[in-house]
Amino acid sequence: MRRRFLGRMAATAATLSVVAVLPAVTGGTSAQAHDGHGGGRPAPASADSAYKSVGYFTQWGIYARNYQVKNVQTSGTAGKLTHLNYAFANIGADGKCFEANVAGEGDAWADYQHPVDAATSVDGTADTAEQPLAGNFNQLRELKAKNPRLKVLISIGGWGWSTHFSDAALTPASRSTLVSSCLDIFIKGNLPLLDGKGGPGSAAGLFDGVDIDWEWPGSSGDTDTVYRPQDKQDFTALAAEFRRQLDAYGRTTHRHYDLSAFLPAAPAKIDAGFEAKKIFKYLDFGTVQGYDFHGPYEATTNQQSALRAPRDTPVANDFSDTQAVGDWLRRGAPARRLVLGVPFYGQGWTGVPDGGTAGLFQSSTGPAPATWQAGNEDYHALEALARSGTYTVHRDVKDGFAWLYDGTNFWTYDDPQVIAQKTAFIRAAHLGGAMAWSLDGDTADGELISAVHDGLTPHHR
Repeated sequence: MRRRFLGRMAATAATLSVVAVLPAVTGGTSAQAHDGHGGGRPAPASADSAYKSVGYFTQWGIYARNYQVKNVQTSGTAGKLTHLNYAFANIGADGKCFEANVAGEGDAWADYQHPVDAATSVDGTADTAEQPLAGNFNQLRELKAKNPRLKVLISIGGWGWSTHFSDAALTPASRSTLVSSCLDIFIKGNLPLLDGKGGPGSAAGLFDGVDIDWEWPGSSGDTDTVYRPQDKQDFTALAAEFRRQLDAYGRTTHRHYDLSAFLPAAPAKIDAGFEAKKIFKYLDFGTVQGYDFHGPYEATTNQQSALRAPRDTPVANDFSDTQAVGDWLRRGAPARRLVLGVPFYGQGWTGVPDGGTAGLFQSSTGPAPATWQAGNEDYHALEALARSGTYTVHRDVKDGFAWLYDGTNFWTYDDPQVIAQKTAFIRAAHLGGAMAWSLDGDTADGELISAVHDGLTPHHR
């Protein structure tokens, strides 16, 4: 089966600004002052509301990786999440959300058609031929039954499926058409009837909101993704339309539907595509890209997800988590609605000399060998390498990143110690929580999501 979007590609660096300390943020004054609701409709947070813990479940992870919805339960992950984002739904050339079985375009089989046996089922019951909802969607319904506080959002787009966002968001009429189609299929649950699965209301009540994953409005993304200068204003208008229609439907069901968006780290991407002061009138929260700062698409090894840019980095104005968050705050985003993304995978290079830095900031001959895609490896595989004795774990404790090195292969990744530093930063900066891309990279016992949970849970502070 197809493989897609194994790692989010980093935006072109352009001119970056580094926020090394964020003194105003960690002091808790100016960052908190931004957190007004601005007349918008997101659900207000309580005075001591819990941090959000968001994890992406990949549609395609059920195939070669064999990461099933049941694994979210058996690993203990489900009880440590506030939101599970299901990646992804696609938008067609007609500007509408759709479900279909088309190679590289849609996988309704994974979503709601394939029968799940008792051993793979969350509740231990096998799917039957008669039930209208099967596949991942029915398993998510079972997961929610066991975890009533867990919200499940449908994530629309992604790196490979943002192709038609710009066209669909272009006019008031096209925005209305897009949003109504997405809500009809996923929020109202009117899945297309395909080979006896789906039908009107078949997925009603499953999804608790929408995650907009447009990569990227106003600037380049995947090779075939359309973008325009006016995308910046159109993104705001699209968020407003989602909020309007979600609220209108919510009045009929007496519930609030969450609206989130995936947000870039690069200032150039932010400025080209997002009106930071306006979009949070409509978004409940936004997840900030906290990874893919560097990778084997570059010749020189570097950190992919450092908390702070190291002083000796060879890249001027380098990416980092504090830079990304700081750039959103300076543009008017409310701190409490920014959720910092952390990677559950690593980026790797091969042919790397020691250079006196254990391979850091050194030349390479290309991507390191890996299980699914050269240069990109799940955390659980990297954790096994760290325990193998062939690799040594190295850390920059001051700047918050780690790497593995065996004399020729170099992997940059987050482990529980790094995540502990990042959750401490989230708390100090009064941010909204943490997001993981993606859950299938974690260990069988949920080592990384446990680190996120422990770092953000009050009794662990």
